Amino acid sequence: MTTTSASPTLSTTSLSGLGLSGLSSGLDTSGIITKLMAIESAPQTQLQSQLTTLQTHTTALQSLNAAVASLATAAKAATGTNALTSFTTTSSSSAATATASSSATAGSVSFTVQQLAAAQVSVTGAMTSWPDTSSSTPAITIQVGSGSTATTTTVTAQSTNLDDVVAAINASGTGVSASKIAVGTDSTGAPQYRLQLTGQQGAANAFSVYQGTGTAGTAVATTQVVNAQDAALTLYAGTAAEQSVTSPTNTFSNLLSGVGVTVSSASSSPVTVTVASDATAATTSAQALTASLMSVFSSIAASSAITTSSSTSGGTSTSSTTGSVFTGDSLVRTVNSALLSAATDPVNGVSPSSIGIQLTKDGTITFDQSAFAAAMASDPAGTTAMYQTIAGRVADAATSASDPYSGSISQQVTSEQSTQSSLTSSISDWTTRLATIQAQYEAQFNAMETALNNLSSQASYITGQISGLTTNYQNG
Repeated sequence: MTTTSASPTLSTTSLSGLGLSGLSSGLDTSGIITKLMAIESAPQTQLQSQLTTLQTHTTALQSLNAAVASLATAAKAATGTNALTSFTTTSSSSAATATASSSATAGSVSFTVQQLAAAQVSVTGAMTSWPDTSSSTPAITIQVGSGSTATTTTVTAQSTNLDDVVAAINASGTGVSASKIAVGTDSTGAPQYRLQLTGQQGAANAFSVYQGTGTAGTAVATTQVVNAQDAALTLYAGTAAEQSVTSPTNTFSNLLSGVGVTVSSASSSPVTVTVASDATAATTSAQALTASLMSVFSSIAASSAITTSSSTSGGTSTSSTTGSVFTGDSLVRTVNSALLSAATDPVNGVSPSSIGIQLTKDGTITFDQSAFAAAMASDPAGTTAMYQTIAGRVADAATSASDPYSGSISQQVTSEQSTQSSLTSSISDWTTRLATIQAQYEAQFNAMETALNNLSSQASYITGQISGLTTNYQNG
């Protein structure tokens, strides 16, 4: 009887990486390595989680820092000498308008508008080209003003072509501009032009134009269409105190202290400009600052809130709480407390609530416009002093937190950014390390599969040899 034994078949497939992945052992070596690498990469995963959390916190801090810095700027502005002072102006005639700065004082002034400011306008005679033929690139001298205050500028045109002359004058920087005006043709049919020259407003800006490099040259013949003149007002007309006031433009600065008056037409009748205190300006200013402060408090509260949620499964109820980005953050809590104290602590023993700034049970403030307006009406100096003291304290607290170099929030942001950089570097190092570990695992499992494959091959060979010996023995 002949007995045969089937020999195992050896795979000769060559693969990269896990080349023999479980072919000999029957194990899912690829899956095993994946699970091993998940364990090995746990430290990197934790670092990545820390980085994500830190980035979220840093971004929130930067946003808060910007809001507090803006608050500091507004609070500092509120401490200015005339920060709560504002004025309105009225004019009895459309011939004049007025604007008042915070340095103005209440009052009125009457005047007549004699004349408006004007710029000199002169035109040359008709010409086909620049009359100076002494050079292909003629020099042109422009004198603005007269006497010891006169200024003289010489420019050179690229040719006697009038377009080149216009370009040279317009680029002179003297304030005199030129335009080429078409005025028909001469007897030969050649086109003719006049140059219109325009200066700047004010008598001191009268000008003259000369051929050549100085005022000793030939003056360009022109006709003055408009004479340069200053705007002029007459104060106290018809009295012994009558006074003429001039301005090179149509705006008279500080005619009244802190008041600018702009005239638009001459007037034979007196024009009265009146300046009065704006009773609502101080309240509006205070409301804007307190609104900025309340916005910061609201933002901090929202970012520090704790959310509680509940769910029911299988008859069992569970609840969980979730914090926000600033929950438990002592730095943010300290900043919030400092700002709140700055806004609500008494001033010389008097509560800020007396001028409408009130502390609420929720740890924020409210602003009562009516109370502030009433306080300003009854004691403007005292109310202003109290408000500016509060604004100064808020400015100090906000600056202490947000100063780019020494601010507590700014320094924390810088520290966290440094930590982020360190974490990013560590994560990168772990990526390199994990690649090495994975390569080691793959090499070990490949070596195991190769060894098992060799053993299997040897077993098949021995089995075949034994089978052959048995057959030979039986046949013999």
